[in-house]
This record gives sequence, structure tokens and C-alpha cells, in this order.
Amino acid sequence: MKQHILPAIKLTLLCVVIFCGAYSLLILGIAQAAPNKGEGQTITINGKIKGYALEGQSFTQDTYFNGRPSAAGYNAAGSSGSNKGPSNPDYLKEVQNRVDSFLVHNPSVQKGNIPSELVTASGSGLDPDISVEGAMVQSARIAKTRNLSEEKIKALVTQQIQKPLLGLLGTVKINVLQLNIELDKLK
Repeated sequence: MKQHILPAIKLTLLCVVIFCGAYSLLILGIAQAAPNKGEGQTITINGKIKGYALEGQSFTQDTYFNGRPSAAGYNAAGSSGSNKGPSNPDYLKEVQNRVDSFLVHNPSVQKGNIPSELVTASGSGLDPDISVEGAMVQSARIAKTRNLSEEKIKALVTQQIQKPLLGLLGTVKINVLQLNIELDKLK
């Protein structure tokens, strides 16, 4: 029995040292080499933090692009999805309410042209990005409320497109916070 317990204890202690100590130090070292030393990417304008590039935020005014809805109320401490399935009647009603609200604020858009990410929450509830289609479908509303041409708004959207990493990893997307900041810079 002693010949089995002692090696098991040694292996356990070795794993604790490797996985709790060495691995944690390795990840800390990698984070320290990253921009902002692993603290996240803040967007600062005139010395004031406007938001975090990797965290979704609520934009409710018609003069701004809307991001993806949040099941967590855009609270990073309570990041989560709704846990409601696509056949749940409460979930379906919530999505329908979002569709109706979107159509009220974007009367030129047909119901079938609304990208799904604009009416369904992400799994984390904090998705900072939308698709190019999600931004383009809102461009008529933005142009009208800001008294700008729709072509100028669409050109801005096109400038904000982020390509997949190495052309392979991820999807084509637009960061909503960054897009709205650039939108405020337009005259």
C-alpha cells in the first residue's frame, strides 16, 4: 500500500507546482508582454475613458449604432447568457419585442433584413462587435438623425471593418464603440 500512496502524493505535489505555480507565472509573463500589460484595452478620449474595446456597451440613442443586446445588462460582473432556448415562449416574446423596437427606430428596414445579432443576445452578454450587415442596416437611421448622407455613413462603416486574424481566424466584424466614436468625429 505504501508503494502506491507515496508516488500518488508526490505526483499530486508535482502537478500542483506545475499547474498552479509554473503555468500561472507563464501566463502572467505573457500578459505582461501584451499591450496594457494584460489589463484590457481601454478607449480614452481627452483623458477620459470612454469604454472598453472588448466589452459590449449599451447605445440607445437613435444617433448611434446599436450593438448586440445583452442578457446580462452589459454588466461584466454578471456576464452570462439568458439560458433560454429557441423554443422558450418568454425568449421568443423578448426577441419579438426587440424586432418591433428595431423596426420602430429603423422604419426603412424590412423585418426579413434585420441581422439576427441585433435582436438576440450573445452567450456572454457582452459582445462588443456586430457584423458589417448589422451596421449597414442602421446607416439610414444614423444618416437621417445626424443630417449626413447615407453614403458618408456607409463609408465610415467600411473604414471600421476588422478582418479575421491572419485572414483565417474569426469573422469580419465591426467594434460598435469604436464605430460610434468615429461617428462623433464626423461633421
